[in-house]
Amino acid sequence: MYKLLVKLLFLMPAETAHYFTLNVLHVIQKIPGVYALMRSINFVKNEVKFVGINFPNRVGLAAGFDKNAKYLREFQSMGFGFVEIGTVTPLAQPGNDKPRLFRLIKDEAIINRMGFNNDGVDAVVERLKNRPKDLIVGGNIGKNKVTPNENAQRDYEICFEKLYDVVDYFVVNVSSPNTPNLRALQDKEPLTKILASLMSMRNSFILQGKLAKPLLLKIAPDLTAAQLNDLVDIVRDTQIEGVVATNTTISREGLLASKTQIEQIGAGGLSGKILFNHATEVLSHLHQKSNGTIQLIGVGGIDTADKAKQKMMAGATLLQLYTGFIYKGPRLVKDIAKL
Repeated sequence: MYKLLVKLLFLMPAETAHYFTLNVLHVIQKIPGVYALMRSINFVKNEVKFVGINFPNRVGLAAGFDKNAKYLREFQSMGFGFVEIGTVTPLAQPGNDKPRLFRLIKDEAIINRMGFNNDGVDAVVERLKNRPKDLIVGGNIGKNKVTPNENAQRDYEICFEKLYDVVDYFVVNVSSPNTPNLRALQDKEPLTKILASLMSMRNSFILQGKLAKPLLLKIAPDLTAAQLNDLVDIVRDTQIEGVVATNTTISREGLLASKTQIEQIGAGGLSGKILFNHATEVLSHLHQKSNGTIQLIGVGGIDTADKAKQKMMAGATLLQLYTGFIYKGPRLVKDIAKL
């Protein structure tokens, strides 16, 4: 049934199909009993403790799918134990020009260059005030496109402060390939400053009687071994709670899609099953280099329960889906949640 639905949806442009599906699901779930029925079919409770939080199960929706926190209930009905919203920026921005989302069907992959399109942190905060109470929500935060890197720290601070009371954990995104020069913030000096600043803010919030919200870092799969080793030091020095490994890749190696198609699509981050091995190697490197002291969320190329197990063996406690969910549907969430 889901395969037939996917074939129909794939007749539409990718971004159109994305929002069409979510909006239809939103309308359908207004019918009494539909949400409860879907939840009963898809959700598997299998609690996992991570960064001090009890997650209903280990399967989350990766950032980028619900940038504006509009569809939390819908994704909860599809079995996810947590949803990471965003990437959220201080000011609303439209993102890059369309088309900016592309399917590579033979590869079961996606290329996107969305560019942090979102409604801005204030609008997202208002929505999250009415979020589902029994769903863990992470806040993925970034900088506005027009903000120069030397001022990026302030953008992260603004999002951190405003979202603090309405999310359960934070992820600092300095690894998207779709905002110019953003990945330069992964260098040791600027990244340490950003993370140290947010940790200082958190400490002040704790002194005010607020809960300590865990802080994680999302990294690119394209980092060198030396850069990954630096990241282990940064995590240790700043005392953030963990790492999300990994974001999309700028590599195009090993794809079945034709060179012509790839050239026509152009720039963007690649996700899907082609990313699995490389993303898992990065995950394993961090786990081994840190002697298992860094808490990890594994994401990138998971499209079967077996691949989810491999991520866990490489050091991941929680897992996130994006492209695999598009191609395989809620059944994949359920299969992994049982692990």
